[in-house]
Amino acid sequence: MEKSLWIADSKETNYPKLSKEEKTEVCVIGGGIVGAVTSYLLAKNGVNVVVLEKGKICMGVTAYSTAKLTSQHGLFYDYLNNEYGAKFAKMYLESNEEGIRLAEKIINEENIECDFEKKDAYVFATNESELQKVKQEIKVLKEIGFDAEYTENINIPVEKVLGAEKFKNQAQFNSRKYTVELFERSSKLGVKIYENSKVENIEYNSGSYKISTEDGAVIAKKVVLATHFPIKNFPGMYFSKMYQDKSYAIAVETNNINKDIIDGMYIQSCNPVISFRTAKYNGNNLLIVAGSGHKTGQANGIIEDSFINLENYIKNYYPEAEVKFKWSTEDCITLDKIPYIGEFSTLLPYMYVATGFKKWGMSTAHVAAKIISDLVLGKNNKYTEIYKATRMNPIKNIKEFGNMIKESTYSLLINKIKPAKDVYEKIPIGDGGIVDIDGEKIGVYKRDDGKVFSVKPYCKHLGCLVKWNNLEKTWDCPCHGSRYDYMGNIITEPTVENLDKILLDEDN
Repeated sequence: MEKSLWIADSKETNYPKLSKEEKTEVCVIGGGIVGAVTSYLLAKNGVNVVVLEKGKICMGVTAYSTAKLTSQHGLFYDYLNNEYGAKFAKMYLESNEEGIRLAEKIINEENIECDFEKKDAYVFATNESELQKVKQEIKVLKEIGFDAEYTENINIPVEKVLGAEKFKNQAQFNSRKYTVELFERSSKLGVKIYENSKVENIEYNSGSYKISTEDGAVIAKKVVLATHFPIKNFPGMYFSKMYQDKSYAIAVETNNINKDIIDGMYIQSCNPVISFRTAKYNGNNLLIVAGSGHKTGQANGIIEDSFINLENYIKNYYPEAEVKFKWSTEDCITLDKIPYIGEFSTLLPYMYVATGFKKWGMSTAHVAAKIISDLVLGKNNKYTEIYKATRMNPIKNIKEFGNMIKESTYSLLINKIKPAKDVYEKIPIGDGGIVDIDGEKIGVYKRDDGKVFSVKPYCKHLGCLVKWNNLEKTWDCPCHGSRYDYMGNIITEPTVENLDKILLDEDN
């Protein structure tokens, strides 16, 4: 995984590792933006909080986003209106608008320098069919009382834009600067933060939770799972209700961008989705171009082309464009497209979850943090019901549900018994793959220096056969999106265990 602009332009953290038993009111698991805002809101209300992060604070999904704060989640409100009704659509919109205002309020009150800028947001159409969808979306938005605008006057590097939906007064920022600084403010309020403290087990007994790490434990009355994908499988079974999706971004610099900078945040209305925003870095304007999305572990074609496609695209408009940063991210998407926020399960009291943000985690993180902190504090929140994590709605996305069943069947059963496609001797230096050795499937990576790394290629979440991602040198699970580095160490949940390592005669 390449370094994102947000990481390059923010400071490192150095919190201690948990090495003893701590007692607290609330344990927040996860050091991203949800964990940061939730911890801050609770601490401001006098609640004792301990935060556990498996690696370093804000080095996961939050640090690899496009960092847009917006309630404009693609062309989404017509869908919400049709599936759930106008009242639901209006509340979803209002909750995200409040999320943006909460972020701005925190930034102003805490004097956080995070390159926060108010910007208008646009969804643009490039063909007549999509243009009609844009106009229908605006019609629905006006019916629920939101002042969305139609415009044809936008200047972006796209060959043909027929029209766009405009949301005024949205925002963009550096998501990692914000999160790191907010954790610092929370620490001063008494929040205890521990890095390199991967949770290995969560037990509930006699009215309290024991959250165990390698060298310590936290005893808490309440737990918040702010881990992107929930690390606890049962009884919530969120792995059966969500999938993960990869997307890619590049930040480019060019003299033309500095002279003729785009103003606003833009995203295409249909596939292949591409989006644009700008950012400041070392006094210059960078243009961020994002797209090339695919389901985790299930890229069609050569995954190395994901960044190349973005670079070639933008060079059609800015031939002298120079790529300064490139990164990828992974997003949880629920089958009914609504995030899961609130009680984790009716069977586990005072455990809360926030997941499934469908690529719009910056604003929705603030929605989630407010709902969960209100639940912890016993306050009413009018948006709790629309995001209810224990809901049992009928499956809305039958196609994706079928894809999940198909991929799980292949990865759990069929691909395990099929002969491996790769042959050890034919895997080139710098590449990896799954091979058959003595009747056993082995995941092999041959590093550029000739050293070989071998693992058992079965995801420790539920046992699916992982796939090699040569672009980022990772093992990716096509079932539920867990990701591991080439040595088998966890990068992304829901897994909580590293891959088993194997020593081959060829390893050195």
